[in-house]
Amino acid sequence: MEAKTIDSYRALALQVTCYAVNQARDRQEARSFMQKTIERLEQQITASIAFIGSDCRLIVLPEYFLTGFPMGETFAVWAEKACLEMRGAEYDHLSNIAQKLKIFLPGNAYELDPNFPDLYFQTCFVINPFGEVVLRYRRLNSMFAPTPHDVWDKYLDCYGLDGVFPVAKTEIGNLAALASEEILYPEVARCLAMRGAEIFLHSTSEVYGKERAPKEAAKICRAVENMAYVVSANTAGIVNTPIPQASTDGGSKIIDYRGLVLAETATGESMAAFAEINLAALRSDRRRPGLNNLLSRQRFELYADSYRQSNFYPANTMLNKEVDRKHFIQTQQQTIERLAKLGVI
Repeated sequence: MEAKTIDSYRALALQVTCYAVNQARDRQEARSFMQKTIERLEQQITASIAFIGSDCRLIVLPEYFLTGFPMGETFAVWAEKACLEMRGAEYDHLSNIAQKLKIFLPGNAYELDPNFPDLYFQTCFVINPFGEVVLRYRRLNSMFAPTPHDVWDKYLDCYGLDGVFPVAKTEIGNLAALASEEILYPEVARCLAMRGAEIFLHSTSEVYGKERAPKEAAKICRAVENMAYVVSANTAGIVNTPIPQASTDGGSKIIDYRGLVLAETATGESMAAFAEINLAALRSDRRRPGLNNLLSRQRFELYADSYRQSNFYPANTMLNKEVDRKHFIQTQQQTIERLAKLGVI
C-alpha cells in the first residue's frame, strides 16, 4: 500500500562539519573516521528533531559529509579509501538512523559502481524511513570527478534516462537531488522538474556568499522557475585538510516555490535552517491557471533543436580509456579552443 501523503511537515538543512579522510593512512582508518561521523550525526539529528518537533520528516546532509573531497589522490587510491559501496556498511548505518527516527535522510557521497569498476561517482542519495535507498543520483557536472556523461553510452544502457534524472515519489513529495555547483546548471533542475520534482535536495560545500553570489542567486532561480522547494545544506567547514577550515561554511537555507527564503543559518554547525514544507500549497499553485504558473507555460519544443544541434563538452571521454586527473582540465581546454574557433565564445 502507498503511504498517505503528508501535506505539511518540517524540513531541515543540517549544517555540520565535514571531517575529511585524506590523511587517513589506509582504508581501515578512513572507515573509522566515517563511523565516528555517523555516530556524531545520529546525536545531532536526534537533538535537532527534539528541538524542531516530531513533524521534522526530512533532514538534508551536506556534500561529501563523510569524507571531504580528493586532494591529489589517484582514482584508485580515493576509491579504496573514501568511496562507499552501493550496499556497504555506511549505508546500513545511515539507514538505521532513518528507520529509528522515522525520517527521510538525503546526503551525498563518493560511491563505487560495479558496472564501472575503474571509476567512482559523486552520488546524491535519499534513504526513506524504512531504511531503503529510494533515490540515487550521480552528479552530471563535475570539474574533477567522473560523471555519467563521461561514460554516457554505457551509463544509459545500464540505467536509462530516468536513472540519469531520478525522481523519488514519496509521501512527503516528489524528491530530486542536485549536487553542489549543479545549482548553477538550470538544465539539470529542469529535467528533474519535467519528471515531477517538487523538492530539490541540494547537498553542497561552498563559500558562503550573500545575495549577489552566483549560487545564492541560482538557488532562488531554480525554485522560482520550477515552482519547487530548494533545501540547501552546506558544510560547517572542512577539517583535517590544508585548506582553511571555514572556507566552505554557512548559509544553509530553505527556499519555497515562490523564491522566498523561509529559513537560513549563518556559519558554524547549526540546525537553524528548518522550515515548513507545505506540499498542498505547492501543488495548488502548480495547478492554478495564471501568469505565475511558469511550469505549465513552458514550450520546450522551441529549444529542443538548438540543444540537439550544439556540441560543447563531449560525451564518453572516459569510456574504455585509462585516464588520470589531468584528463579533466585537458578536455575543458580542448572544448574552449573548439568553441572559440566556431565563434561561440
